[in-house]
Amino acid sequence: MPRETGRKNIAQNKRARHDFHIEDTFEAGLVLRGTEVKSLRAGRASLVDGYATVKDGEMWLINVHIPEYTQGTWTNHAARRTRKLLLHRKEIDKLTMKTKEGGLTVVPLALYFKDGKAKVELGLARGKKDWDKRHALAEKQAKREMARETRHRYR
Repeated sequence: MPRETGRKNIAQNKRARHDFHIEDTFEAGLVLRGTEVKSLRAGRASLVDGYATVKDGEMWLINVHIPEYTQGTWTNHAARRTRKLLLHRKEIDKLTMKTKEGGLTVVPLALYFKDGKAKVELGLARGKKDWDKRHALAEKQAKREMARETRHRYR
């Protein structure tokens, strides 16, 4: 059987891009149980309200929902359990320094399979204020209107 190649998206956290300014991104592996992998292969996960933190020099993903595997037995996993992230020491140290600096947090942006391995894209994020969100929405709508006008003009 040939190995998987490429990237297969499972879940995106669109809310994070709306609520935060993403300053930097990192890719991390996940330590998962068998039923979690099967549930992810079925394309079921939610990154809403998820975040990452450092405990005892290790990075942990908290509050990410991977539902129980439907054909699982008593070996099924807890849906919102804390999962260990696999990062290089330098990346963990960098994230630790940045989050202690203040005002920054680490949020999951996407969950996907890359060459058959489960990965999570983490974003180093700063929270947006309400007026920032309104301004970003207004810019997005203005760009959409300009694209619509230019499309109609050249017909």
